[in-house]
Amino acid sequence: MAKRDQILTIDPPNELAFHGPFTSAVSSVMKLGNPSEHKICFKIKTTAPKRYCVKPNSGVIDPKETVQIFVSLQPFEFDPADKNRHKFMVQAMIAPDGEINQDTLWKETDPNLLMDSKLKCLFVMPPSDEANHHQGEDKNEFQAAVSAKSSIPPSPKAGGNDHHMMKSIEEVKKLQEEVSTLRQENIQLKEDALRLKRLATRNPDSDLPSGGFGSSSTASSSGFSSTQVTATNPNANALSTAYLYLAILVLILGVILGKWIL
Repeated sequence: MAKRDQILTIDPPNELAFHGPFTSAVSSVMKLGNPSEHKICFKIKTTAPKRYCVKPNSGVIDPKETVQIFVSLQPFEFDPADKNRHKFMVQAMIAPDGEINQDTLWKETDPNLLMDSKLKCLFVMPPSDEANHHQGEDKNEFQAAVSAKSSIPPSPKAGGNDHHMMKSIEEVKKLQEEVSTLRQENIQLKEDALRLKRLATRNPDSDLPSGGFGSSSTASSSGFSSTQVTATNPNANALSTAYLYLAILVLILGVILGKWIL
């Protein structure tokens, strides 16, 4: 059986517009007209019943009469993606004889006797608010681009201070290596001096002078040639090393402070 054509006239016929901003409830009006000679029952449904308040949402229209339907949209945060998603459907049928019970009428009626029309919901933002919305999006994109650029580490060639800092670091590394080498040499000298002292203590009758350090030995009667041994006082070595460390530390601090000041 073919579907019946809508008998009611609906204004607006296709779209129900709601004008923002939507920070508070906004309303739209739908007019239903009955051009026939019969009483017409109507019922209004929506795909988002929690978003809208419809008064009246059902009723009876006398012949040649018109009723106004007030549709109120509840406050919400506007999202452009919601445009044209919500829909309304206007159902109609010729009123039966006798008393009409709206609660049971639509459940007991043959669906082939029903007539329906669908309307889309249209959300309209004021020009100023829409412009501000786009400006906010552009601002967010600009801030994101600035943040991304600032997160890139600067090149050593970006400025003179960075170049001087890198050079200072390299010089400090070289000085640290030299200090480490001198420290090893000082330890070796101390070990040699200690070994010679122990030999002098174990062999008091040897040809070495009583001082044991800073002198030379003569040839022994066995015919082996003697070896000249020269050692340095450990206390003098330690004192010289301390002065050397102090001089290197002053040099390092001078290089770093000089680079920052320049």
